[in-house]
Amino acid sequence: MDGSAMPVVRSTCPYCGVGCGVLLRADGAGGLDVRGDPDHPANRGRLCSKGAALGETVGLENRLLTPRVDGQDMGWDRALQHVADRFSQTIAQHGPDSVAFYVSGQMLTEDYYVANKLMKGFIGSANIDTNSRLCMASSVAGHKRAFGSDTVPGTYEDIDEADLVVLVGSNLAWCHPVLYQRLLGARAARGTKIVVIDPRRTASCDGADMHLALEPGSDVALFNRLYSEIYDGGACDADFLRHTSGYDETLHTARIESGAATGLSEAEIIAFCRLWMQHEKVVTIYSQGVNQSTSGSDKVNAILNCHLATGRIGKPGCGPFSVTGQPNAMGGREVGGLANMLACHLELENADHSAAVRDFWGVPSLPNKPGLKAVDMFQAVGDGRIKALWIIHTNPAVSMPEADAVRDAISECPFVVVSDITDQTDTARLADVLLPATAWAEKDGTVTNSDRTISRQRSVLPAPGQTRPDWLILTEVGRRMGFETGFQFDRVAEIFREYAALSGIAGRFERDFDISGLAKITDQQYDDFSPQRWPVTAAREGGRFFADGQFFHSDGKARLLPVSWRPPAARTTRRYPFRLNTGRVRDQWHTMTRTGQSPRLSAHLAEPFLEIHPEDATASGIHPSDLVEVSSPTGVSILRARITDAVQKGQVFAPMHWTAETAPSARIDALIAAACDPVSGQPESKAGVVDLRRFDAGWYGFAIAQKPMHLTADYWALARTSHGFRAELAGRLQPDDWEAEARRLFDAPTAVLTTIIDARRGSARIAAHADGLLLGALFVSPTPVAIMRDYLVTLPGTRAAGALTGRPAADAPNPGPTLCSCFGVGVNTILEAIETRGLMSVESIGEALGAGTNCGSCRPEIAELLNNLLTREAAE
Repeated sequence: MDGSAMPVVRSTCPYCGVGCGVLLRADGAGGLDVRGDPDHPANRGRLCSKGAALGETVGLENRLLTPRVDGQDMGWDRALQHVADRFSQTIAQHGPDSVAFYVSGQMLTEDYYVANKLMKGFIGSANIDTNSRLCMASSVAGHKRAFGSDTVPGTYEDIDEADLVVLVGSNLAWCHPVLYQRLLGARAARGTKIVVIDPRRTASCDGADMHLALEPGSDVALFNRLYSEIYDGGACDADFLRHTSGYDETLHTARIESGAATGLSEAEIIAFCRLWMQHEKVVTIYSQGVNQSTSGSDKVNAILNCHLATGRIGKPGCGPFSVTGQPNAMGGREVGGLANMLACHLELENADHSAAVRDFWGVPSLPNKPGLKAVDMFQAVGDGRIKALWIIHTNPAVSMPEADAVRDAISECPFVVVSDITDQTDTARLADVLLPATAWAEKDGTVTNSDRTISRQRSVLPAPGQTRPDWLILTEVGRRMGFETGFQFDRVAEIFREYAALSGIAGRFERDFDISGLAKITDQQYDDFSPQRWPVTAAREGGRFFADGQFFHSDGKARLLPVSWRPPAARTTRRYPFRLNTGRVRDQWHTMTRTGQSPRLSAHLAEPFLEIHPEDATASGIHPSDLVEVSSPTGVSILRARITDAVQKGQVFAPMHWTAETAPSARIDALIAAACDPVSGQPESKAGVVDLRRFDAGWYGFAIAQKPMHLTADYWALARTSHGFRAELAGRLQPDDWEAEARRLFDAPTAVLTTIIDARRGSARIAAHADGLLLGALFVSPTPVAIMRDYLVTLPGTRAAGALTGRPAADAPNPGPTLCSCFGVGVNTILEAIETRGLMSVESIGEALGAGTNCGSCRPEIAELLNNLLTREAAE
């Protein structure tokens, strides 16, 4: 069928917690057209580079399409019965706490609800936790301590109305680009000031009025100082403080802490405090730089203290705002997906709450203590306490701290089930049972974004092969375990209605989460559901919380919490002198299961890297493009050096996306110790300690090919291109025969080879052809290979007679490395336009080339490119 005749389906983007609406149209041939939904309140039609490239990620290559048990394809009935039997047997022999579920913010709310009901309600253990533990657990803990509930007070509209927005540990420009564009829109419309608090200079610093490059982990000290200055400056709201408790104790602690080291000058601190107090409408947006810390919960409460003391909460343009990293991290919080929660923000250890949920579900009892949080869960897998584990849509063998130990623990667990869309992840390769789940564009349900907006995710593509939705897989296992009465779900709307009805019980306990107004939604109304912010009751719909001073502690008051600065758990030493920060890059997502399928997303930063300050690089003998061996007390990685003053001396940064499937030596969480916040259980991923040394490579290589390559070098990084694949390689010892190595690399034993080999210099260039078409090419050098990579990746599958030159003909266009992923605009294209058209601003470049005009996350890089060129010209 012609794609233009296919219906447009409204759905939701599956990436970050912004929760952007998308308009989807199947092309009738398995492909998908994706546009931003102009009517969705979260994005108003905008998409980031990842969202815009979603159509490139829906192919069936590498999809898991059939259940698999012990490596053998099997029908659903036998596979599900096997899972049910093994879990039942384990529980019978060792008790309910011998099994665990590790789930994901990639699940839809209905999936999450069924998983939580099965584990806590029917199996009788609280051993269900989620990868959101690595993302926002500290925010949950801080909210609950301050507000009495895990409530996000504000909405995205507050960004539009704020006079000052403070980004704390949040690279909003790269990690939540659509929200960053809203912020830039507010700056243009109303002159909103922007402050970035981050040890590292990120893309979010572009155009910021202030960047405070504080010492890693010192956020509490800075916000304690702000709290003291609020008092001294008379900025407290006496009327609002009557709705709080703990003010004096918090002020006393803040006074003691006001001199704690932040790495900032006194002038910087005073300027920030004055800016904060001078603007009534202040929004503080915080993310992983706050949460992923052994003092993450205290950092959150230090921020909340300042907003509560000034009454800057719950009002338009005001409030603390936690932005989540996954599309349904909020939905997981709502259904009790964390090991220490019940559904609908009810308390696991509250006897009245527990009894109410027990009766609603019709079970004899619920667990009376929290289950194992993520880090503890995998330690229990490792020491044998957990004997059956079900992992759903996440990749803990890569993403957990001490990833090597987690990988080994999973591999030794007696029974491991993995539900996923592919069998080609580090975790899936360790499973005893693989269950093929439907993917994003095939799923149906709801998600909740960072500002409490519930949106529908709708299927637009048919479920391929034997894939099934997660709620159905879980339901079928529950029935086979003997829990038929609790899992009589035939369609996803039934699950939503039950969940909404349960939230009415939470409402009767005067909890914040209540969508009981949707408990009688019909199937048709569910199908037609438009984005709606909770709560949804007969008395209230959406809006902000706390402007009225009503909180969810038993006395109705908020808690101002005295918190003290603590350094990161790991201390730098002579053995490990560098502080390691980890995070995301602009165009990739988690462990690249989805984004890695998109050639244009892989074109921006095609291999893992380490940002290192120029002085540290010089002292360590590391040069641009060298490989760096990074070692910590828990692991070793090899990364490409990226020398930049964006990081401070003594600090380094590495992204967390690469896996054993894409770059085995770059599994960065293998370097991160499993030290956690004592309140939230969230691990400290931003402040590890490492040592650096130049990787002593005997050779460097670059390869292109039509098909995935057989890579075995000491270092390799594989990325998809529009014509196949590209790989960076390096090894300590050169192979004896480069021609044989090329044939093995390209799986081309009979190919015609064209070679230029200089054994004395240690260089080689080899092209493999079949029927006159280029199968692949390998370039080897004793130093990092200097060739035009972005030209070469276009050659596989073409006649490409001159491939071994490594550069295009003089009259051929060479766009250079991709800078704007949304429109595929390269660096050379931008430079040429600057020089030949006299373009002197980011805006004029956007008008001429389109670069930076969609999600805008490349605008800082365009600005830097332009500034460097103009600076160089001025110096000449």
